[in-house]
Parts: sequence; C-alpha cells; structure tokens
Amino acid sequence: MDAAQLQSLQPALETWLERFGPCFKRQGTFGHFVFYVLGLMADLKRKSVEPIALSCGIAVRTLQEFLAFYVWDHARLDRLLVDHVANRSPRGGIGVIDATGHPKRGDKTPGVAHQYCGQSGKLDNCVVAQHLLFTDNDPQNPFSCALASDLFVPAEWFDNRERCRAAGLADALVFRKKWEIARDQVRGALAAGVKLQWVVFDEDYGKVPAFWFALDGMGQQGVGEVPANFFAWIKRPACRSAQAAHGSRRVDHLARYSPAFQAQSWRRCRVKDTTRGVLVWEYKSARIHLVDNQGHPHHAGVPTDRRYWLIVLRQPATGEIKYVVSNAGQEVDVEDIIRALMSRWHVEKWFERAKQDVGLGAFEVRTYQSLLRHWLCVRVAMCFLAEQTTLLREKKSADHLRAGDRSGHDLGGEDLAMRVAELAGIDTPIVLSPAA
Repeated sequence: MDAAQLQSLQPALETWLERFGPCFKRQGTFGHFVFYVLGLMADLKRKSVEPIALSCGIAVRTLQEFLAFYVWDHARLDRLLVDHVANRSPRGGIGVIDATGHPKRGDKTPGVAHQYCGQSGKLDNCVVAQHLLFTDNDPQNPFSCALASDLFVPAEWFDNRERCRAAGLADALVFRKKWEIARDQVRGALAAGVKLQWVVFDEDYGKVPAFWFALDGMGQQGVGEVPANFFAWIKRPACRSAQAAHGSRRVDHLARYSPAFQAQSWRRCRVKDTTRGVLVWEYKSARIHLVDNQGHPHHAGVPTDRRYWLIVLRQPATGEIKYVVSNAGQEVDVEDIIRALMSRWHVEKWFERAKQDVGLGAFEVRTYQSLLRHWLCVRVAMCFLAEQTTLLREKKSADHLRAGDRSGHDLGGEDLAMRVAELAGIDTPIVLSPAA
C-alpha cells in the first residue's frame, strides 16, 4: 500500500490504533507499534524488521528490541482485538482452523525444524504457525480475520532446554500437538464471547477422535474432512469383541459397501455461485459412531454413544471424493453442513493476502515473544484492512478520500507521516517509501 492509499485510510487508521493505546505504558513504545503496523501495510519489497525500520527512519536495533524486549502488554492487545471481532459480529460466524508453514534457514528461529511446509508443498526446514480464523461468510461482502496465531514447537525442541531458553521458550512451555493448540484456540475464542456457528478444519484435525470429543465438550458444532482410513461404525456392534466381524470399518469401505450408503442415490448440493459458474457437489450421508480409545488402551476402542454425520462428497466434474464428519445434530440439514465446510476458501484467501500484502511469513526474529508479537501486528493490520474493505464495498467510491478531495487539497506522504507521528506522540515522522 503506497502513501496515497495510506492517506485515504488515515481517519479510520487513527481510530483503529487508538483502541490499543492502553496496552502501552510509554507513548514512545506505542509509536513503535504504529510504525510497525504501518510498515507491514506499506509498499515494501520485504516486510521484515530492517526494511520497515529504514522506511520509518528509525534504528533497526530499536525496532528489533520493540518486538523482543520492550515492555508492552501484547496479551491484552490480543484480547482487545478478539473482543472487537466479537462486538462487530454479534451474530457470529465460522471459525476456520488451519496451519501454515514458513521456510526458514538455520536452526535459531523458535520452532524451526524439518517438517511439512504448506508453502513449499514438501518436507522443508520451516516454522509452522497454527491459526484460528473467523469469517462471517457473507456471500456478497465477507469479513475475515485471525482470532489466534500460535507457534507449533516440535517435540524435538523440548529435548534441548538450552536451545529453548536461547530462543525465549519458557521452561513452563510444554509440547502440544497441532490439534491440541487448535482446541485451546477455539476454547479461548468462545470464552472471549466470539460466537462460532461452525468450526471447520481439514483432515489433520478431523482424523483425531479426541479433537471431536473436545468440541463435543465445548458444545461446539464442527465439520471437517477425514482420511479414507478413518474408522467408524454404522451400527453399534452386538458385543465388545476383538473379532473382525465386530470391529470398526474404514470410511471409504463404509461408503462403498454399507447398505446405509448403497441404498442411496447421489444427491446434488449447490454450494455457491462463482465467477466460473455454480459450484455443485454430489453427496450421500449416514449417521455413524466414532471409535473411542479413551480409557481403552489395550484394544481397538469402543463405539461412541453419540452419533455423528459421515458425508461422502463427489465432485461431478473431476470425480474427486471427500469424506466428511460432523458432530451436528440429526435434525441439521446435510446441505448446510456441506456449505459450512466449503467456507474454508476464506482461509486460503486470508493467507494469500497476509503473505503478499502484510508480511505474515517475512519475520526475521530469534525469540518466541518477538515471533508472536509479529504475528499479532499482522493480525491487527489484516483486521483493519478487512474491515475497511468491507465498509468500502458498501459505499460509493466518491465518498472515499482516495476518489478525490472535494476541497482540492491532497495530502502527500510526508504530511501523512507527520500526522501519524503526531498520533504516536513522537517527533520522528515515517518515510512512506520503499526501502532500498
């Protein structure tokens, strides 16, 4: 975003940033926060600390220390951001769980390891972030933002406490699987008052029965993909036995051989209208029992008392098959479940824009706290931009400052920089031009 574009958003930007002022004891520290958020939004080739600092006209070391060491209540700022989302979307929306990998060289960045990286599509040396996103899923004017971003720290890190301490990972921090981080993120969002009509996720989370049971315990409705080798029962077995005849079955086998599916014909669900036409999936559905291994470590588990939906989706154009599970009640329309699942496209859009426009993966930091603070500032910038985009869709372009100033006076980049510096309570203006 260039200086003119930032200038057009100046009034809204001032109001937005002021809400976070109480999180900073010193006005100067708040000024660095303003600088960093603006730097993430500015037209820079890279959105890491050094280019942002140079574009703002402040010392690189100062901005590094702002992220790593300066005293400011980032946990409170996080709560204020989530509280804002809860208040602006009182009817709730959909929570989308996903992880994203960021390739990194070396071994100093917190959580870096040789693991699957979605960005490169292969096993790579990378850092993995676990996110919970919110979308109101409005078909005409959608609003999306990130409610939580946490670092996934591989188990191997905890075998070397000296390495952990060097990266700022506290001794109290323990290993959590990705689904456990996601569970805690959903629990935190609900506790903060965010209403989630659905929680949606891919098979990395759906394949874990314990994750489904956690959602059940929260009273949270969810829908997620599961792999073909996910096991379940159509009917509870007549007795508990280790014999194969009484055992659970893979969901792809249930879909292919079970009378509950074979007796059905494929039905069509119109998911949404796209620029390429209407998106349609075919489906079959049945109620199933999941495998409960909790308290049964010595055998294959027992069927849950609760029943879940198993939905088999088929794409008519390509023949692609998906297996989907939901803990929604029996009275819920299956097509509503399918449409909720397909809302995951919002997270792909959010990641694309956050990486390209706001530097989600451009961090160059060496401590756990600075990494979390970087992602928090990205979330602030993205939430602000998403909210402004939503508002601008509702207005005529002539009502926006960028469409023309009726007074004939057009503020330049330096004027905006001085105004933002005044807002931050500091003397050094921001230079809103790309770093060399």
